[in-house]
Amino acid sequence: MTSKQPEPPVIDSKPRMGTLSVLSIGIGGMVGGGIFAVTGLTVEITRGAAPIAFLIAGIVALLTSYSYLRLTLRFPGEGGTVEFLNRAYGSGLFSGATNILLLLSYVVLLAVYAYAFGSYGSAFFPESERSFWHHVLINAVMIALVVLNVFGARLVIRSENVFNLLKMLLLLGFIVGGLLTPMDWERLEPAHFVSPMGLVAGAMLIFLNYEGFELIANASGDIDNPGRALPIAYIGGVLLVITLYVLIAMVVVGHLGFVQVAAVSSHALSATAQEFMGRAGFIAIAIAALLATSSAINATFYGTGRLAYIIASSGELPRSLERSYRGEYIAGALITAALALLVANFVPLEAIATMGSAGFLLIFMAVNIANVRLAKQTGGHTWISVLAAISTAFALVILCVEVDENPATRNHLWILLGMVVASFAIELVYRRRRPSGLGS
Repeated sequence: MTSKQPEPPVIDSKPRMGTLSVLSIGIGGMVGGGIFAVTGLTVEITRGAAPIAFLIAGIVALLTSYSYLRLTLRFPGEGGTVEFLNRAYGSGLFSGATNILLLLSYVVLLAVYAYAFGSYGSAFFPESERSFWHHVLINAVMIALVVLNVFGARLVIRSENVFNLLKMLLLLGFIVGGLLTPMDWERLEPAHFVSPMGLVAGAMLIFLNYEGFELIANASGDIDNPGRALPIAYIGGVLLVITLYVLIAMVVVGHLGFVQVAAVSSHALSATAQEFMGRAGFIAIAIAALLATSSAINATFYGTGRLAYIIASSGELPRSLERSYRGEYIAGALITAALALLVANFVPLEAIATMGSAGFLLIFMAVNIANVRLAKQTGGHTWISVLAAISTAFALVILCVEVDENPATRNHLWILLGMVVASFAIELVYRRRRPSGLGS
């Protein structure tokens, strides 16, 4: 009788990610185009308290990152937020609609990035022509990158680390140069603060600047030592970005007066750099903005394509979104690109920021509650997730109240309500029309 030969070991050829790579995903996701787009808007709304606004938004994100940490450790894989919501609430109408809201929030995020690209790019043209070139550049970058995502996404994704490194180096140079040159520290004193309610509302308006840490969850299945890497990536990553944003806001307020900021709100960082580094500083930060926003648009296209695929595979969107082309899930990317073009071209920046921040606050509140519901499986300190859920709910209410009290922004709430209603309507219509046996 011949002895049975042992089966050869299965070797996973997929490269595993170390702590630094996972941390880079989180930081790269957070420090995208948002900081370039809305810093000027933040200073306009919160004035000298802008650094505190970034701190408040960061604390809410930090609390939520704990829920993501516990859920990711227990349920690793590319499903991320979609998996967490389906685990906690089941694959029903609520989780399906919330997952669609997540997809729509990424549409808004794409619009913010494209808006910022157009703003910084058009700043190189004469002021009388900037409005025209702003829209030209918005459309050009979106169309070019969606085409690139179809035919050469892997090439661009390999270059993401290089773009992230250049972006971070230029931003660090901005901070160091700004702090080492004379600043008007008086503008950062409480005399120039807005009311506490206005400060919290302003902080929540820029919350979308922190949403990128949730991308870590989608890569969790490929992490070499998740028990070590994930806490550093989630908690450490958010803390590092909070520090970066607070320092950037300090430099802007310290070098530009509030009237000056209002005049250059859409490209405040490059205008600030010009104050203490001259034209070379303006060009350097404008290049950083163009690199950051274009790489963020490309990465978001890639992510939304996969997100649409994951939601569809859960039975919450049509199966046609599961089809791939050249190994990429492009249907979701094409849909989000078309919607994002409409938002970026026809919706004011403040309304876009309100939509995006409120959308992610709603989603993160649901994730925080999900971790409370799954506490027996995820372990950890449940009270932190309870506090995180309360903080996201409170922040959302304050944001909506402040937006409603301002006649100039009151209609933004209708846009937000439209996003939520559309999410439930799309899911409800699909569930009624889909073939039996798909999903629950």
